Amino acid sequence: MFADALGIRLVLWIGGAIPLPAPVELLRSFSRIEVKNDSGAEDGFQMTFTLQRGVLGYSVPSALSVMNRVIIGIINGVMPEPLIDGVITHVQFNPGTGTEPATVSVTGKDLTAVMDLEEKNGTYPNQPDMAIVARVLAGYARYGFVPAPAPTADVPIMLERIPRQQETDLAFVKRMAERNGYVFYLEPLTFGTSKAYWGPQIRAGIPQRALTVDMGSASNVKSLHFSGDALATTGTKGVFIDPFFKLSIPIPPLPSLKIPPLAALPATPHRTTIQRTTGPQNPVTAGITALASTTNTPDAFTAEGEVDGTRYGSVLRARGLVGVRGVGLENDGFWYVRKVTHSLTRTDYTQKFTLSREGIGTLTPVVIP
Repeated sequence: MFADALGIRLVLWIGGAIPLPAPVELLRSFSRIEVKNDSGAEDGFQMTFTLQRGVLGYSVPSALSVMNRVIIGIINGVMPEPLIDGVITHVQFNPGTGTEPATVSVTGKDLTAVMDLEEKNGTYPNQPDMAIVARVLAGYARYGFVPAPAPTADVPIMLERIPRQQETDLAFVKRMAERNGYVFYLEPLTFGTSKAYWGPQIRAGIPQRALTVDMGSASNVKSLHFSGDALATTGTKGVFIDPFFKLSIPIPPLPSLKIPPLAALPATPHRTTIQRTTGPQNPVTAGITALASTTNTPDAFTAEGEVDGTRYGSVLRARGLVGVRGVGLENDGFWYVRKVTHSLTRTDYTQKFTLSREGIGTLTPVVIP
């Protein structure tokens, strides 16, 4: 554990399948740590340490070996908060030149990386996607996975369709998530335990501490700007074939659907996609396919900025809601946190973020600080 000049304390565990607190010598050589939480991809991290020349030259600490498990967290107050639980996937050594010190940088991914190591073949007859996902995730209990799959409406009948796996567990779980309009990610619960969430994107719950702009001593944002993309949002249409009468039945055009809505004026879709796989599907499956397409469409409006971690006073997390205030009714209100990059050095802790929502205008008159 390392405390910087601002009172932020770093928590670093490292080791095999069950990591332990990092050696004191390794913490003393800590230079910089960056953790990326991304709702659209796997989370990742990079750590940089300085090295001292020994009798036989430089030696990279054995704790920084590839595929070692790493848990990174901080204490900003009383309770420790984990930022990522992952494994080292790449090690880079720089011997330094002149006055530049020798360094070693390690890069890694969250524990979804261990689900992407081996391709498998398998069949799951007469099982809904929810049950299949639960079975797959149960195989990773030793990493502290707590499976949290959401219910699915479609139950495949063996005579119509048999779910098959012909890829890694990660690719298989993500493919089933996309088919249902769901997402899949790991979220650290405590040190050593992660929720393996497979379900609809969560755009509800208790908002995180508000991002405040130009409000005197309450301000905590270092920079913030907004943008809109007219071509981001898409609608969809398609058809399916009635199995008895062999009639082509159109699927009603569906706009981009975000539940619950976060904006008063959602963007109008200017592009339309055609569902080309719904023809042989039954009505329920065809409807789920079309709905998944609109659910997965990107938000039209985004915001990017940076906060001082100490002034903000807490960890801003991706995949949740955050309030924005002080920028006007068009952009105030609640936003979905897409991405957060945590950067820690010995003297600084910053959080860069990307927010999104489907339109402009706030739905709430007040954002709780």
